[in-house]
Amino acid sequence: MRLIFDSHVLLAVALKRLDSMSPTIARAIAQPDVDPAASAASLWEIAIKARLGKLDPGMPLGMVAEFFEAVGIRMLPITASHAVAAVEPMPPTRDPFDRMLLARCLVEGRRLVMLDHALRDHPLAARFAAKTSDAFNPKNPKTRP
Repeated sequence: MRLIFDSHVLLAVALKRLDSMSPTIARAIAQPDVDPAASAASLWEIAIKARLGKLDPGMPLGMVAEFFEAVGIRMLPITASHAVAAVEPMPPTRDPFDRMLLARCLVEGRRLVMLDHALRDHPLAARFAAKTSDAFNPKNPKTRP
């Protein structure tokens, strides 16, 4: 399965919290047939928020991409075809990073893996059998990356 991780999943991996935040996702992405990747758009989002003091990636920003590559998450650049792809149906979020990730999924035949529920019903979202308790809940500090 060809997957792309959003920034919440990437942060959970970087901070070694994915197993506790979503055991279902952690088990699913550990399968041998999974091709895990991340977009430069997610790194950009992480860098912006880290510089604003809104999150701590757990390492210097200059090491983030190397870390993900080292743990087997391929880093993918943004291309013109991703920038102009028309994702249908239009996602319910206005977040440009989420929209870019969906465009990348459309162009490359990937599925988006996320911890929050903003895009969980979108046709390009990855679906795993999950328990309700596995879900990221932004109102619950115990589930925040």
